[in-house]
Amino acid sequence: MSTTNARSAQTARGTANSALPRAASPSPATAPARAPRSRRRGTPTGAKRPGLWLTLIGVLIVALFPVSIVVGTVDVSFADAWNAYFAFDPANTNHLLVREVRMPRTVLAIIIGVGLGASGVVMQAITRNPLAEPGLLGVNAGVTFTVAVAIAFFGFGTLTASMVFGFLGAGLTGAVVYILGGVRRGAGPVRLVLAGAAVNVVLLAGTRIILVNVDTTVFDRFRSWTVGSLEGRGLELLLPTGSAVLAGLIIAYALSGALDASVLGKDLSRSLGANPNVVLSFAALAIIVMCGASTAAAGPISFVGLTAPFVGRLIVGLNHRPLIPATALVAAAVMLVADIAGRLIVPSGDIGVGIMVSLVGAPTFIAIVRRRKIAQL
Repeated sequence: MSTTNARSAQTARGTANSALPRAASPSPATAPARAPRSRRRGTPTGAKRPGLWLTLIGVLIVALFPVSIVVGTVDVSFADAWNAYFAFDPANTNHLLVREVRMPRTVLAIIIGVGLGASGVVMQAITRNPLAEPGLLGVNAGVTFTVAVAIAFFGFGTLTASMVFGFLGAGLTGAVVYILGGVRRGAGPVRLVLAGAAVNVVLLAGTRIILVNVDTTVFDRFRSWTVGSLEGRGLELLLPTGSAVLAGLIIAYALSGALDASVLGKDLSRSLGANPNVVLSFAALAIIVMCGASTAAAGPISFVGLTAPFVGRLIVGLNHRPLIPATALVAAAVMLVADIAGRLIVPSGDIGVGIMVSLVGAPTFIAIVRRRKIAQL
């Protein structure tokens, strides 16, 4: 059904374009000798060689993988990193560091990048707003609130407890937004986003009330989580986070054809055979699962879900079938670069990946905005 909808969406776009009045063809004497400068820079339909760009991004991720393992407060040689898996010595602290800390951290950065990037694409599609991000549904605020409750009232300061409460917060917040948005009664994405924004404000206010009334110890526990950090994330988070992101990614990719129809509007998408309420429900589920798992594992990380889809559209165009995996690849590279940069800037410590993503993502986003033509939904 998704393939049919994608083809139907493209046909509808072509039909809509053909219905527009055609401008008179310029005579050879008045025709411009060269294409407009903005057109030469690239069109909103994607780069000329998307396969080459995606290959370069994939090579960048592969090249950064070993760098991420050896860089940090403790120097680890490439030989130690290799021997940690192929000549493991339990008495060697560097081998333990690689297996228990560095490798899980690197893999988790890629998983979280994939989850945030893919959920950003889906969020922008269902809201038909290129400035939307996953946090707009209140999922990040819900995870933050429940983690604050877990630390302040139940004394749970472990990463596993944060993960459990984070999942719980993401699910409950998604359910509340779903009900308040009136999706079952056929409400559109605008009402869903408004409900998410309202819930987001309430939960952030509740989180602040909790934090100003706790002691210093509890506040320090929460502060280390809320800046968005991968420090100390071990093997125990890989399976639940990876499973949730994979499940959400499968749902999002299965909806890719329906998302192509959704960006054309509710009435047109229905005429193309897509049920807007069903698409909206499953898209919200994919966002909650991917964004909730990523936030629960590393804390709130902004900008990835907003910036990566722009880069993805510049590479592969507007079709969601290639756009979702392309954006996931771009977001994974951004997360790896930000995490490594945070360790290089302060060798004796660590700058949270959430802070570094903002520092890396902001210039990228400004460069995209300054382009004369950017990909429109």
